[in-house]
Amino acid sequence: MAAATAADAGRGTAESEAGGRDLGGDSNSSAESLDRLLPAVGSTRSPRKRTTSQCKSEPPLLRTSKRTIYTAGRPPWYNEHGAQSKEAFVIGLGGGSASGKTTVARMIIEALDVPWVVLLSMDSFYKVLTKEQQQQASSNDFNFDHPDAFDFDLIISTLKKLKQGKSVKIPIYDFTTHSRKKEWKTLYGANVIIFEGIMAFADKELLKLLDMKIFVDTDSDIRLVRRLRRDIGERGRDIEGVIKQYNKFVKPAFDQYIQPTMRLADIVVPRGSGNTVAIDLIVQHVHSQLEERKLRWDMAALASAHQCHPLPKTLSVLKNTPQVKGMHTIIRDKETSRDEFIFYSKRLMRLLIEHALSFLPFQTCTVQTPQGQDYEGRNYSGKQITGVSILRAGETMEPALRAVCKDVRIGTILIQTNRYTGEPELHYLRLPKDISEDHVILMDCTVSTGAAAMMAVRVLLDHDVPEDKIFLLSLLMAEMGVHSVAYAFPQVKIITTAVDKKVNDLFRIIPGIGNFGDRYFGTDAPPDWSDEEDLLDS
Repeated sequence: MAAATAADAGRGTAESEAGGRDLGGDSNSSAESLDRLLPAVGSTRSPRKRTTSQCKSEPPLLRTSKRTIYTAGRPPWYNEHGAQSKEAFVIGLGGGSASGKTTVARMIIEALDVPWVVLLSMDSFYKVLTKEQQQQASSNDFNFDHPDAFDFDLIISTLKKLKQGKSVKIPIYDFTTHSRKKEWKTLYGANVIIFEGIMAFADKELLKLLDMKIFVDTDSDIRLVRRLRRDIGERGRDIEGVIKQYNKFVKPAFDQYIQPTMRLADIVVPRGSGNTVAIDLIVQHVHSQLEERKLRWDMAALASAHQCHPLPKTLSVLKNTPQVKGMHTIIRDKETSRDEFIFYSKRLMRLLIEHALSFLPFQTCTVQTPQGQDYEGRNYSGKQITGVSILRAGETMEPALRAVCKDVRIGTILIQTNRYTGEPELHYLRLPKDISEDHVILMDCTVSTGAAAMMAVRVLLDHDVPEDKIFLLSLLMAEMGVHSVAYAFPQVKIITTAVDKKVNDLFRIIPGIGNFGDRYFGTDAPPDWSDEEDLLDS
């Protein structure tokens, strides 16, 4: 995209500049100090290879007067092979301290009107200080506005992981004590990732990860007033210390390291958040990029990818005894009362859970009986078992798991269908700590396309659960769903009581069982209900 400067909103015009704003006043020392960090203006750059991302497992990032921008999940950018099929759009926001970068970011987020966003701040990546540096910081004698104050290695690796679709841990920086907190937060990717910071453009490798670069240009007097308010009111500093730090470090660093990076920006935003023309220009461009990427879940590809293939070896179906067949007859019958539907569903769930536990790793052990005799037996050789239910139908399987697994831990995942795009979207996630060391039993009552199951497995993998420690359990599955999950995740064990061959044009299992959640909870199914109980209209 050609570099552009968005003019003052009062004039309502925009000027195009080949290399951003003219910085003729830069000193030679400034240019030399940037040589090691920045590519030369006009240098040929190879096209950036864009990748994907995910989103934050925290409360919503932004509540506006119109809507809530969700960040408690991840979009479903996976094809029939379980790979991420589309890429996130990464925006870099640079500018001086207190120039209004975060405010501009939030305005962009609200104006974009996309459901999944991540705002990643450079402030989280200050380096851990030594004791001597801590003392300097306490007396306002440490330069936090120098490139060396930031952990660029961690920033780059974090942003790369987000773009590759992996969850990341973000440090939390305490500006009062000038140190990182013990707690780290988890971030996932999204439709759009916004990375903001004073040194956002001050590293060659970091620049390669940014799809769009925006410089927020705000008058120095305004920035000083904002910094005084922020540091005194929010960070417990005194006015003398703030002014001392500003004159000694902040202003010189801006002149030497930050302002020269304006030439690298695709768009310069004068007056920061007050420039609505610039915000509109940015939003229009990002919208066009998102439209080109066409973030859509391809159900047709899932349906046709594995036709006529034999069922995978990772599938285990509960033996179809007369008892199991009889219970299926009852719960599939549309005339069955709700009480009987619940009763026989619970019986099947108990049998399914018991069958699934036989696939856990066991080791030989010897115990002594009350008669004083040795008995050669087996015991579970893993660390712990965790159940994860895909809401809402999956939670009906939790009592059966608790009944046979003492002290089992339970997590939940909520996936819903976007009524406008038909895409499954993750809206809520609660997983036990250290789940990566557990065998995980992932529970859902019906699986038709496998779309939601694939998303749930991806979330577990994001939390470092080994693929071969994931067991997907369902009362009823369609062949399409079995193939989709098995092809994408060949080490996941798939366990069910029955597999039906067909899925109709509405992706309902045929002959099927109906909408399990509605039959179990006694709610009415909407006209366009899906067998995928976790894919519910929001």
